[in-house]
Amino acid sequence: MLINYLLFTLFILLLIHYLVFLKEILKGLDKLNSYSNNSLPEEFVSIIIPFRNESENILRCLQSIEEQDYPKEKFEVIFVDDSSEDDSLSKLKSAEKSNNVKIISVSSNLSNVSADQNKAHKKFAIRLGIEESEGDIIVATDADCIHEKKWLKTLINSFDDQTGFVSGPVEFLDEVGIFNKIQKIEFAGLVLSGAGLIGINKPVICNAANVAYRKAAYLQVNGFENQLHLSSGDDEILMQRIFKRTKFKIIFCANKNAVVKTSPNKRLFDFYQQRKRWASKSLFYKDKLLTIKLILIFLFYLSFIVQIFLSFILSPLFIFSFILSIIFKMIFEYRILKKGEKLFSYQNFLKYFFITELIHVPYIIIASISGVLGNFQWKERKVKR
Repeated sequence: MLINYLLFTLFILLLIHYLVFLKEILKGLDKLNSYSNNSLPEEFVSIIIPFRNESENILRCLQSIEEQDYPKEKFEVIFVDDSSEDDSLSKLKSAEKSNNVKIISVSSNLSNVSADQNKAHKKFAIRLGIEESEGDIIVATDADCIHEKKWLKTLINSFDDQTGFVSGPVEFLDEVGIFNKIQKIEFAGLVLSGAGLIGINKPVICNAANVAYRKAAYLQVNGFENQLHLSSGDDEILMQRIFKRTKFKIIFCANKNAVVKTSPNKRLFDFYQQRKRWASKSLFYKDKLLTIKLILIFLFYLSFIVQIFLSFILSPLFIFSFILSIIFKMIFEYRILKKGEKLFSYQNFLKYFFITELIHVPYIIIASISGVLGNFQWKERKVKR
């Protein structure tokens, strides 16, 4: 009997830790600023867009960048080809472009390549783009994204003299199908979690499809140095470095005009590989307390499976702890998603929310373990962690 109560207490403590974590996110979301300032900063801006095998998306991305409501003379666009094997590079070169759009290639800059590039392809592409850039503010986005006309202006207006890094909102396009609806809700939850943590000045996660930072801050932390053994992390690890090593502020731009949109994964395999890639860097954060917190959250998710198992072999008491955990998890996560309704376009999401909650636990467990243990495939390329 004693072991049952000890285990029950452990599960409740994991639940409490997770709910405190979600409560902090909710508190942070309430503190966010929409940054609707209409004045333009004096700094020149460089938009870096790495791409690989983006034939379906590259011209759509170019068009959305060309249509930005921002003076052409105040920014440049640098597309960086990461060894594309399709016709995306030729499409981009053939397209009609403004004078402020440049195209460079990683493969033609072999002096920038090291043995670690078989892991950190995207970081090398971004680093090359920054080396070729003239801007004081770097904006990084992806070639499979669509940008609203006021995107750049809204994102850049988030900067003041003390701001070093701005994280922007990213949203999946509202495509038909249950799988797409589930991805949209789950992804919105991730973005809102990152936003809330920035809101309480505890930046942990952001999305590389929509970030901006001062080149001075990037250089001050030596860019991606000592993380080129990781394929991912060109976004949040850089953000964490700037937060820890400089006096600059980290900002989340909670403005609908700053939203970048991209398509959800078409296949379950692609979704799995993406989440594995994102999870692969979690144990390599320099903040050990953060790593412990993430491990405790993982154990909370794992506890759902353990509680079901223990309810059959030890005591029905664990069914009660399981039900308690799932109910409170859903309540708090629903509250977080509700706060994102003004930022994202997912009204009437309740029926998909319940489906998402059902698959959330097993997917988190599988993706977390797989990401930490092994390799994955991305952009038709097998990548080591």
